[in-house]
Amino acid sequence: MSYRRDYRSSKSALFDSFDKLEEGGLRSSSSFSHEIKEHDNDKAIDGLQDRVAFLKRLTGDIHDEVESHNRLLDRMGNGMDATRGIMSGTMDRFNKVFEKKSNRRMCTLVVGFVVSFLIIYYLIRMLRYVRD
Repeated sequence: MSYRRDYRSSKSALFDSFDKLEEGGLRSSSSFSHEIKEHDNDKAIDGLQDRVAFLKRLTGDIHDEVESHNRLLDRMGNGMDATRGIMSGTMDRFNKVFEKKSNRRMCTLVVGFVVSFLIIYYLIRMLRYVRD
């Protein structure tokens, strides 16, 4: 086996030196390999350009999505601030009502009526289910 390898390597070495003597053969093989390398490089560049264009579109889409989320969060924050202002005003009014004893009694009376109404409504509703 090693004899065959030695024979092949000596044969290729023999003919390689013979090919190098021919200028036309040397030029055509080097220009052919140069053209192949250029073609491979052009393919690689086209592939990279496609990837870069894809990444550019992707980052643009991500940017648009982030901008829309920021606008949504800003609107939500403004809405929360407005709600906080309304709630604090309502709590201030509620505290003013409960400062006086007569207002406190009136509120307890109203809450008692509402609770009793809800209890009566629940009982009537339960009686309807029992009859059916």
